[in-house]
Amino acid sequence: MSPSEVGPDHGETVVDIKDLYVSFASDAGAVKAVDGVSLQVSKGEVVAVVGESGSGKTVTAKTILGLLPETATTSGVVLLSGRHGASANDVVSVSRQRLQDLRGRDVAMVFQEPSTALNPVFTVGWQIAEGLRAHSSLSRKDARAKAIDVLRRVGIPEPETRVDYYPHQFSGGQKQRVVIAMALVLEPGLIVADEPTTALDVTVQAEILDLLRRCRDEFGASILLITHNLGVVADLADRVVVMYQGNVVEERDVTGLFAAPENDYTKRLLAAVPYVGQGTAAAADRAARRADSPEAAPVVEAVDLRIQYPGRLGRPGFVAVDGVSFSVRAGEVLGLVGESGSGKTTIGRAIAGLTRVTGGSLTVLGQEMNGVAERSFRRLRSDIGFVFQDPAASFNPLLSIAECVAEPLIVHGRGTGPEVRKRVDELLEAVQLPRTYGDRFPHELSGGQRQRASLARALALNPTLLIADEPTSALDVSVQARVLELFAELQDKFRFASLFISHDLAVVDLVADRIAVLYRGRLVEEGLGSQILVEPEHPYTQRLLASLPVPDPTAQAGRRALLHDLWAAER
Repeated sequence: MSPSEVGPDHGETVVDIKDLYVSFASDAGAVKAVDGVSLQVSKGEVVAVVGESGSGKTVTAKTILGLLPETATTSGVVLLSGRHGASANDVVSVSRQRLQDLRGRDVAMVFQEPSTALNPVFTVGWQIAEGLRAHSSLSRKDARAKAIDVLRRVGIPEPETRVDYYPHQFSGGQKQRVVIAMALVLEPGLIVADEPTTALDVTVQAEILDLLRRCRDEFGASILLITHNLGVVADLADRVVVMYQGNVVEERDVTGLFAAPENDYTKRLLAAVPYVGQGTAAAADRAARRADSPEAAPVVEAVDLRIQYPGRLGRPGFVAVDGVSFSVRAGEVLGLVGESGSGKTTIGRAIAGLTRVTGGSLTVLGQEMNGVAERSFRRLRSDIGFVFQDPAASFNPLLSIAECVAEPLIVHGRGTGPEVRKRVDELLEAVQLPRTYGDRFPHELSGGQRQRASLARALALNPTLLIADEPTSALDVSVQARVLELFAELQDKFRFASLFISHDLAVVDLVADRIAVLYRGRLVEEGLGSQILVEPEHPYTQRLLASLPVPDPTAQAGRRALLHDLWAAER
């Protein structure tokens, strides 16, 4: 079905994009990012634009607000309806002054990363009122009252006090609520939400999706949602536009798209989405193979583990991990799940010797970590690999990929010159990257390719234990699927033990033999995936599962109702 065959059925059109072309000037010539895109958003409608990184979805969205850089060349028509019956404006051709008038008043944007969208040196109240100062003549007192009101409506507790807080005094989910409040303060007709939940835990993500739904129902805003998460699409969208390499390849109502996708690319996207229960059979096979092997001492064993960060200026310390006990056996993958602040990354850092243990016992490769001296643990570092969350930030941008992967080999004296390069080439091929990629720099690789190279570096010294801290949370769904498949293949081949840290139970289910659930520094549930994911006992685990959106609008509506019941029970 072509895009022209699917028209809005909500009446008035808020934005109408016709034959949009966008290219960027580069040293190698013009790079085409958007190639003849046409789409519409009607009043009161949520339209999701989905696709992998590089598909052109964010470029399309930024065109509506005139936020493209000077290197961009744009043609086509982007008609943005004015408020209260005002005439539509073609954003592509209007003046800069007119664009400033439209931003915030007729269209507003919610950015992907709230920490970078907020100015750290101004209070959130000042930043919310900034739009009011630009577009109205409200007094300072009235602008403050308006900021307090919108903070209350987006669910910030104690808005009268917290209006004077700075961004660093809010959690990630609360900062995203503040960004949404900034977008809503002038009551625009259209909100462009660019990956608004990508950096958030699934429980916080569910709250933000509920808030965006209220933006439509209570504030009367239409929403253009940019995302690669098809579960989010099923939860929120009325209509879906699928983009691939700058083109719209399919446009359908949300129910029809998920029930019977027509384009091959859409089918591949849907097939790549992990779902709970998908890894049960593979986990059973791994458990059966391990049962035939002689029982070895645990690679990692924690008994009443406690980690406390010292307080400052006379304040008491913060207990990040409080009496946690677990073990990781040789050749086993333990999935450690929980939301931000649960203590899972702190445990990973303690195992790697990067955070001090303050109580209980933590044994890593036979070494007690409570009170360990650095010189005693140094000899074990070569047996531990680490895969970080953000592959772009984990590489030195001045070094080639080969030099980055070779770094552990050089530091630990495992060969020189040709021997090291030969080992690097073998590692790159093991993670399904051509050896020629070793001569490229990190910025020349895609996110998925950089994470593959990160896996190669972690495996360079043939570690006994690999710690993977949210290794796929920054990746597109199809790239995530390939990286998870590769991780499982490498673990089966090299038989390393692994602590796999994530907030996504569906991802953990694909790779883990056992799952441990952390909540506020305590271990609340542990067992096989078939137990934890089918019949969770702890209310927090139940909430985690209910918060995980699934790519099925009908099923997701039921899960959303269950989650609202769990929220009500907690209150």
